[in-house]
Amino acid sequence: MSNLIIDEARLWDSLMETAKIGGLPNGGIARLTLTQHDKKVRDWLKKQCQELGLDVKIDEMGNMFAIRQGRNPELAPIAMGSHLDTQPTGGKFDGILGVLGGLEVMRTLHQAGYVSEAPLMLVNWTNEEGSRFAPAMLGSGVYCGVYPREFADNREDVEGIIFKDALDEIGYRGDTAKSEVAFDAMFELHIEQGPILEAEKKLIGIVQGVQGMRWYEGCLRGRSAHTGSTPMKMRHNALLGTARLIEFVDALAHEYGPLAVGTIGFVEVKPNSNNVIPGEVHFTIDIRHPDDKVLDAMEAKIFDKYKSISEDIGLTSELNCISKTDAVNFHPDCIEAVRDAADKYGYASMDIISGAGHDAAHTAQIVPTTMIFVPSEGGLSHNEAEATSSSECAAGTQVLLDAVLNYDRLTAERRIAA
Repeated sequence: MSNLIIDEARLWDSLMETAKIGGLPNGGIARLTLTQHDKKVRDWLKKQCQELGLDVKIDEMGNMFAIRQGRNPELAPIAMGSHLDTQPTGGKFDGILGVLGGLEVMRTLHQAGYVSEAPLMLVNWTNEEGSRFAPAMLGSGVYCGVYPREFADNREDVEGIIFKDALDEIGYRGDTAKSEVAFDAMFELHIEQGPILEAEKKLIGIVQGVQGMRWYEGCLRGRSAHTGSTPMKMRHNALLGTARLIEFVDALAHEYGPLAVGTIGFVEVKPNSNNVIPGEVHFTIDIRHPDDKVLDAMEAKIFDKYKSISEDIGLTSELNCISKTDAVNFHPDCIEAVRDAADKYGYASMDIISGAGHDAAHTAQIVPTTMIFVPSEGGLSHNEAEATSSSECAAGTQVLLDAVLNYDRLTAERRIAA
């Protein structure tokens, strides 16, 4: 096992090759889920996996699973992976590093002829970002029982396109049952998407868990009217109500800080005309904290404020929680497998909590799970300027390989002991 060293240049070449699929002029990527760009990168991944002799399966959500057989077919696979979709102006590393890192692990094992005790599995989860179809982590959410398939199938994007139609359009609705792709543990490599590792001069983040996250969809409805002929006291301005709510959510996050965050990141104003008072506004709210009780308190205050704003301006309103991910603690055995791998190579590491949501937060509900972080330059992500160096990507992938094999060895030892 000591000779199993990943190929840094090969990994980097794959990252740069796939970055061309949906590539933007400023170096970023627009590869929204279930678009033709998503199809193209999925086709690329499928081809690479098949060339390694992996058995590629696709489930009803378009989740992709590539399986490499182990010595003991009775054991469930150990999984690696993340996602291929991006934000509308995303970067080259968010999500895809975890998929291509897993692919590089498979390539390294294939090249060495190394056979693990348990099968290994590479996963691409559908619609992790949630930037086209909300909520985020939808593919892993259905797989892990967080959402029913019917809920996912009927999600709409801003153009009114239905998730199930988009999935069928790119030809990636499979019929593989969950029982055919069940796995025993999950390791997800990812860029940190924050500034902590860089600030602390650490190469590897040993992720202990994910903070709780809640998404809401809301609508405020007033009355559209002429801006020049409608007196101020007679207006029912939906955008004014939204502006007050935006400021409130920001202040609320400061109130529960420093760990709390809150954002209204999407706003759609109707009719959105220079000389018309906005009559309808659709928006989303995103709040996060490591303590679910704090999120309960923040949620209650948001609903109270929402009601008072509506009454004050004379608006009708709707506000619904569309995604609720509780705070997650990752499994100690998986965490220890990562720690041992980082120590083996002398990589500077630290324990860390994920501020962003990830598919691993869902898989942790059903199997032992953890994540591996590598630095994001300037803490930047969801941005075209997102940057992580070749050596940092390689270090994270090397830790991924050794962590998976550490866990595989632990699985074999426990089977013998039993």
